[in-house]
Amino acid sequence: MVGGLRTLALPFVVPGPCGVAVRDRLKHLTPHDEMVLRAVGEHQGALASGDLKARCADGLEHGADTWAARKRELTARSSSRIAGAITKATHDQWALARRCQAAHIQKLEAGINMLRHRLSLPVGEKGTKRAAGGYRSKSEWFRKSRRLAMLEARHAAAVAEWQAGRVRVVRGGKRLLNTRHHLAQAQLTEEQWRERWDAERWFLAADGESGKRFGNETIRVTPDGEVSIKLPVPLAHLANAPHGRYTLTTRIGFAHRGQEWADRIEANRAVAYRIHLDTQRGRWYLTASWQHPVVKTIPLEAARARGMIGVDTNADHFAAYRLDRHGNPVGDPRRFPYDLSGTAGHRDAQIRHALTRLIHWARQAGVAAIGIEDLDFTAEKTREKHGRKKRFRQLISGIPTGKLKARLVSMAAEQGLSIVAVDPAYTTLWGAQHWQKPLTTPHRKMSRHDAAGIAIGRRALGHPIRRRTAPPPHDRSDRAGHRTAQAGPGDRGREGTRPPATDHAPGGVPPSGKRKREPSASNTVRDAPSTQQWVQDSLTHTG
Repeated sequence: MVGGLRTLALPFVVPGPCGVAVRDRLKHLTPHDEMVLRAVGEHQGALASGDLKARCADGLEHGADTWAARKRELTARSSSRIAGAITKATHDQWALARRCQAAHIQKLEAGINMLRHRLSLPVGEKGTKRAAGGYRSKSEWFRKSRRLAMLEARHAAAVAEWQAGRVRVVRGGKRLLNTRHHLAQAQLTEEQWRERWDAERWFLAADGESGKRFGNETIRVTPDGEVSIKLPVPLAHLANAPHGRYTLTTRIGFAHRGQEWADRIEANRAVAYRIHLDTQRGRWYLTASWQHPVVKTIPLEAARARGMIGVDTNADHFAAYRLDRHGNPVGDPRRFPYDLSGTAGHRDAQIRHALTRLIHWARQAGVAAIGIEDLDFTAEKTREKHGRKKRFRQLISGIPTGKLKARLVSMAAEQGLSIVAVDPAYTTLWGAQHWQKPLTTPHRKMSRHDAAGIAIGRRALGHPIRRRTAPPPHDRSDRAGHRTAQAGPGDRGREGTRPPATDHAPGGVPPSGKRKREPSASNTVRDAPSTQQWVQDSLTHTG
C-alpha cells in the first residue's frame, strides 16, 4: 500500500500456448469394436485406480524406488508403455490434489482472519471501503463466533493432512459421485449414472514418443486415418492384427489442424491420444494432443506500437474500446455478450463465440495486442468477506477467469495477436471517474464497463488512466511546468503550440487575439497614469 492505494503490478505480455489438442469422432464402430474398447478401458481403468491408491498411500515417502516398483507391477499386467502412461497420470492427479489442498488451506485462513477481525470490533461499528466493520447484532456476532470455531477445526484438520501428505482424490470426479445421491434432481436412473461413472473411470490414453512409428506405439493412427490399439497382455486374445494389436474398422481425419497433425506423424514426432465415450450421446471420440515450442511473445513496446484494445470482463459480456498508441479512444465502444447459464458445454461455446468476434474486430482495427485484466477472484469469493452479498459472490464466481485466459491466449495466438495483462485495481472506478462523462454524447451511451475498457487499454499502453495530470500551482508554474502531453516523448510535434482559441473558448478571446470589449474599469482608486514619456537616448554621441 502506497498512500492508501494498492501498489500496481506492471503490465506484461502473456506467453503463448505450448500445446495443441484436436478431437474427432470415431464413427461407424462395430459392436465388436465397442466391446474391445470397453474391455480395454475397464481393464486399464482398474489398474489406474489401484496405482492411484498406492500412490496416495505412499504420501510424502514417495521416491524413485517406489515409482519403479509400481511400474514393474503394472507392466506385468499391461505393457511397459501403458504402465508408464498410468503412473504419469497418477502423479499428475496426485499433484493436482495437493495444489487444491493448499488453496483450500489458504481460503480457510482468509476466512478465519476476516472473522477474527470483525468479531474483535464492537457490535454495530460501521466499516470503511478498505475494512469491514463489526456485526450488526449480538445474535449475528454469536453465530459468526460459532462459525469461527468450525473453520478453525477444519483448518487444523486440513493442515494435519497437508503435513502428513494425505490427499483426497476421486477417480471419475467428486461431482459425479455426489450425483449418485441426487438422481431424481439430475434426471438420471441408476443404470444411466452407473454407465457414466464407469466411462469416466476408464483409462484409454497413451503418451506419444518421438522417433517411434507415427509418434505413438500404443494408440497408432496412420496418415490415412487407420486407428489401432496395442492390447494389454490379459486381452491379447482379442487382437485382429499382428503383434497383439487391434485395428478399428473406422477411419478418422481431423478437420481442424489436420495438416499440422499429418506433418507430425509423418515425421514420427510424438502425438498423445485419448479415447473416451460420451454416454449421453452414445458417441466415441479420439483426441490427439501434442506440444510445440512456446510461442515467442513480442516485446511490450512492439505490442503497443499500433494501439491497443482494452477489454473489461463482466459476468455477461466483454466491454471493449479501441485506443491509439497515445491512449486516445477511437470510435465507439463495442460489446460482445455471452450467456453463462446452462451446461458447461454451452458456457464454453458462448465464451468461444464472444472471443471469436472480439478477435475478428481486433484484426479489422489493425492493432497488435489486446489488453485485459489479470483477474483472480480466489480471495474475493469468500462468504466471510462479503457477508450477506450473496448475489455479488455469485456474480464474481460466474466470471470464467481461468477458462477465459486459456481460450483467449490460444485463440489470439492463432491470429497473430498478443495479450497484455494488467493489474485490475481501480480500473472500473477510475475509468468511470475520468472517461464516462466526457465521452457521453446524445448519440453515444457510455457505461462504467465501457469506461473501464479505456482504463485497461491505457494501463496496457503505459499511460496513466487520468486524461491529463493536474495543472501546476499558480505560484510555481515556472518550476512545475505544463501538463503532460498524451504523445510519447519522442513524437514530433508534441511540444507544438496550442491551436488559437475560438469564439466559444473561455475568456471570450477571438482567433484574432483581440477582446470583443474593453475590460471594465476597476472600482479600486488608483493613481492616474503618468503623462511623461520615456525617450531612449541616441547611441551616437553628438557634440
